[in-house]
Amino acid sequence: MTDTATRRPPARAVTASKPARPAGRRLTLWQRVKRDKVMLLLTLPGLLYFLVFHYVPVLGFMVAFQDYEPYLGFMHSPWTGLDNFTAILDDPKFWSALGNTLLIAGIQLVFFFPLPIALALLLNSVMSDKIRRFVQSVVYLPHFIGWVIIVSLFQQILGGAGVVPDLLDSMGLPRYDMTTDPDAFPWLLTLQLLWKDAGWGTIIILAALLSIDRGLYEAAAIDGARAWRRLWHVTLPGIVPVIILLLILNLGMVLSVGFEQILLQRDAVGPDAGEVLDTYVYYHGVRDGQWGTASVVGLIKALVGTALVLGANKFAHRLGHEGVYRRGDS
Repeated sequence: MTDTATRRPPARAVTASKPARPAGRRLTLWQRVKRDKVMLLLTLPGLLYFLVFHYVPVLGFMVAFQDYEPYLGFMHSPWTGLDNFTAILDDPKFWSALGNTLLIAGIQLVFFFPLPIALALLLNSVMSDKIRRFVQSVVYLPHFIGWVIIVSLFQQILGGAGVVPDLLDSMGLPRYDMTTDPDAFPWLLTLQLLWKDAGWGTIIILAALLSIDRGLYEAAAIDGARAWRRLWHVTLPGIVPVIILLLILNLGMVLSVGFEQILLQRDAVGPDAGEVLDTYVYYHGVRDGQWGTASVVGLIKALVGTALVLGANKFAHRLGHEGVYRRGDS
């Protein structure tokens, strides 16, 4: 017998390997932290922002139950129980500010909320990328302009000596100053908000549109569906979860209708039409030193916003959508 006949294949070296993690075994908290440490570090600045500017100030709501004096501080200011709540409920200025806030919030929810959705659908239907990018840049730009400049621009256009009153005068019609009309004040605010932030609000909707499977459009077109049918049966169902999420978040901020924008124009229409909850807190809390009653208004806003978010999210669950967070049984 030759050597090749009796030659055996060399034995493979046996290397020690780590035992595989049993299927279904959950990682411990420390293992998940080590695995996702880079992502956690990236979220740290945002976490610190919310901790410092949103969660820590919640402790200040104890002022709502105190006759707060800044030089005494939280620990030594006398407790008054529910006296500040009673004072707020008996203040007609508070109810006037609440009514103005709800009126402005309702108009903005009806007329402002759908516009970014419609604008995003129009931009998504544009076939030319150059035209789409140009229009996006134009409609995004007003978002980066401050409210002081925007209010000044509208004063120059709609104010007493503005372009529109001069145009009406040249046509033999009576001059009209929209910026000083209390009845038109909510519509003026909504018009300014539309011009400033409608384009910016399309970003999330456009991102949702890009996530829709292109194959669904091709299948609908093969089945004979025209553009409107594809919009109704493919596009809108694809962005409904995002629309519901944005609607719920908007309901949570329904009592915050723009402090800086309204503060700049409040005196032009008077407190009866221009006072909202945010300006009420500023004038009665910061300027007049009524810290307790001002904190009550802030606490009411927080509780109402939380209740609206939870209620709207529960309603979204009943309709079969996730909303802001998933159901507990999912």
